[in-house]
Amino acid sequence: MRRKIQELQPNPLLRLLDRWRPGSEIRSWSDGLTGERITGKRLNSLRSRGWFTLHAIQWATGADIDHLAIGPAGVFSINSKRHRGKSVWYGDAAITVNGAVQRHIAIGQSEARRVSRALSRRCEIDVPVRPVISVVHAAKLTVKNANPPVLVLAVEDLDRVLSGLSPVLKPEQVAHIYDAARDARTWAA
Repeated sequence: MRRKIQELQPNPLLRLLDRWRPGSEIRSWSDGLTGERITGKRLNSLRSRGWFTLHAIQWATGADIDHLAIGPAGVFSINSKRHRGKSVWYGDAAITVNGAVQRHIAIGQSEARRVSRALSRRCEIDVPVRPVISVVHAAKLTVKNANPPVLVLAVEDLDRVLSGLSPVLKPEQVAHIYDAARDARTWAA
C-alpha cells in the first residue's frame, strides 16, 4: 500500500496534504493502510497462543491478501476494512456501511476460496480457509447472523474471538501450513 501511495503522489509534501483532503485517492489508500496496521498488530498478539500470522501476501497478479492467520482453530483470510465513524451492519449475506451495500462478503469469500486452493495444492492436503472482515474504527458494528459464512468482527475483538474458537488443527499441521504460506511459490500460481 505504501508503494501505491508513493506512486499516486511522489512529492512527500503533497502526499501529506492529500492524506487529509476529503475524497482524495491517497486518503482512501492511507485509511486502508492504517486499518491494515491496526489489524496486523492485533493479530500479532496471537503468537503467544500458538498462532502464526502473515501480512500483505502478494499474488502473482499484484493483488494481495491483507492478513493470514494460521493457528489451532484453522486458517483465516482476513480483510481489514476501516470505516471511520460509520455505522456497519452485517445481516445474512450483506454488509452495509451507513446504509450502502458493500461487496466485502463476496470478496472475502472469493479470497478465502483462492487461498484455500493455493494452500491445499502446496500442502497436498485439504486446507479450509475461513474469511474474516476486521472492521476498524466504525462508530457502530451490528452483526445480525447466528452462523455467518464470514466472520465480521471489530478489530478489538479479533484476537479474542479467533483464539477462543475450538481447535481443529494439531501443532504440526499449523506448522506445515505456515511453512507453505511463507513460501512465495504458493502464491505464484
